[in-house]
Amino acid sequence: MKAFISGSCKNGKSHYAQELAVRMARAQGRPLYYLATMIPHDEEDRARIRRHLREREGLGFETVERGFDICRCLDETTVSGKPVRREGIFLLDSVTALLANEMFPPGGDPDRNAPQMLAEELAAFAATVSGVVFVSDYIYSDAFIYDELTESYRRGLAFIDRRLAAICEQVSEVSYGFVKQHKAITNRGILK
Repeated sequence: MKAFISGSCKNGKSHYAQELAVRMARAQGRPLYYLATMIPHDEEDRARIRRHLREREGLGFETVERGFDICRCLDETTVSGKPVRREGIFLLDSVTALLANEMFPPGGDPDRNAPQMLAEELAAFAATVSGVVFVSDYIYSDAFIYDELTESYRRGLAFIDRRLAAICEQVSEVSYGFVKQHKAITNRGILK
């Protein structure tokens, strides 16, 4: 199963995504991986990472830190001395951070082709693994107009999110801890 979860920042998306990924892995008896895409830049980022690590304690996740080129984690990454297995269930948190990493490489010029490339890469990743839960931030709907580069990033994230919503069997929006299902499969016993 493939699931896409979006919503505002700090509204419970990660917690809901963790619960869903754990249920998927347990129902299918598969390994459980957390694809951590954030590259910390300040203390707020590091505090968020520590909080997410605490929230995942005891849930069975193997953490794979991958801020770029997400598909390569399947070929060259090992966790606890074992290779990452394609038949696992993956929680990718977050698409938002992954696009920022790809679009704004350290020391380089912005890559305006990153959204199209990343949309294809994430679709390929989803087609390769047994199950995946994508988490993204709904940051492109406000009426404020930003500078051209920020607007390009927001349009790019919206493009990726639409692509993921199209290929996923479950699409959820989390707002203030409430979950709204936009697309769901319930006959597998996975959906809460």
